[in-house]
Amino acid sequence: MMLIDNIPDHILWDILSRVEKTIDRNSLSLTCKRLYQLDNSQRNSLRVGCGMDPADEALTCLCSRFRNLSKIEITYSGWMSKLGKQLDDKGLLLLANQCPCLCDLALSYCTFITDVGLRYLASCSKLSSLRLNFTPRITGCGILSLVVGCKNLSRLHLIRCLNVSSVEWLEYLGKLGTLEDLSIKNCRAIGEGDLIKLGPGWQKLKRLQFEVDPNYRYMKVYDRLSVDRWQKQHVACENMLELSLVNCIISSGRGLACVLGKCRNLEKVHLDMCVGVRDFDIICLSQRSSNLKSVSFRVPSDFSLPSLVNNPLRLTDESLDALAENCSKLESVRISFSDGEFPSSSSFTLSGILCLIQKCPVRQLALDHVYSFNDVGMEALCSAEYLESLELVRCQEISDEGLQLVSQFPRLRVLHISKCLGVSDDGLKPLVGSFKLDSLAVEDCPQISERGVQGAAKSVSFRLDLSWMY
Repeated sequence: MMLIDNIPDHILWDILSRVEKTIDRNSLSLTCKRLYQLDNSQRNSLRVGCGMDPADEALTCLCSRFRNLSKIEITYSGWMSKLGKQLDDKGLLLLANQCPCLCDLALSYCTFITDVGLRYLASCSKLSSLRLNFTPRITGCGILSLVVGCKNLSRLHLIRCLNVSSVEWLEYLGKLGTLEDLSIKNCRAIGEGDLIKLGPGWQKLKRLQFEVDPNYRYMKVYDRLSVDRWQKQHVACENMLELSLVNCIISSGRGLACVLGKCRNLEKVHLDMCVGVRDFDIICLSQRSSNLKSVSFRVPSDFSLPSLVNNPLRLTDESLDALAENCSKLESVRISFSDGEFPSSSSFTLSGILCLIQKCPVRQLALDHVYSFNDVGMEALCSAEYLESLELVRCQEISDEGLQLVSQFPRLRVLHISKCLGVSDDGLKPLVGSFKLDSLAVEDCPQISERGVQGAAKSVSFRLDLSWMY
């Protein structure tokens, strides 16, 4: 048997690179000194958290052992005081001094970190990606000091950073022109209108996720000067590929409405509970972004948002017809209505949904709380030659007769049924033993039993929790 000492370094290096699980790499590196040393040189990513105690000493040991770390994730999800003190600003100073290759850093639930720690990170010249998830002591001043030092920052994600109020950092990033991926979720003091401060940075941006916390919305008043700035400034979105807006207020001629109307190369768009989106916005979007591959709409009901009672701006089939006519590459469609939606007030009808299916190569279709989709819709899907994945959630107008038609869908491989009241074991009988489906997931459907799903697909999952009904 060949001794491991006789194996060339490049072969051992290749062997180690194929071991993906951390626990396996740790075990392998302990088998001999040579593998231990190679693993130390090769390991470039690290994920740590509550197990670091004391935190500073543990992090110092890890950074000393793995000298080439470029990606580090520190998460304190589930942390309690009895688990020891969290990593603090001193720990970030250690990272800045001992990890010269650091380019990707994620901090989650790090409640001891302050703006001082971010100022330490400003010396990490290679840092290109920063994600902060619930770091409540961080403010806009700390983020500004970091982005001033990190000239190569291309991805910035801020999630539930509750005390980030000033947005000078956003204006600085816009002038720097390096940002490609921006995500701001549930940061209470940052409103839709603040995004205008990105200025020339819109030109470089490829991915934008903006989510407003509806429970703590800071209703900023648009003055005339703010409106004029949105209308006069050229918001260049030619390079935007993905756009996700959640709980946003979109008003004509200002704010995010200007962004929707100027994207030319979008591939994915997700609009979730956005108030004020009009058919005109989606029609313009479809005409400009012919490369669109994925659309997702979650539409607010008349009763979920009081503002809609007096101003019922709603998306209709005109939007779906425009997408079908202009977006020939559309592969993924998700349509959802919020709780409280009634059949009589649904904005999208069966006709509009089927128009998309018939004119676009839709491979993935997901419908949630869409009462207009019924057995007639299921019958129409029998001619959907591209459809591979179907998800039906709370579609109460589908019966066993419609579900049985799944066996006739030409290319369907994945089926997910959840909270559908009108289907039972009888609807799945044509699938049992056919192995047509690769995967079947049934969740919280009161008339479908675990026995009824057995043999209906190569891989089956079943869950029954009826608490949602009460």
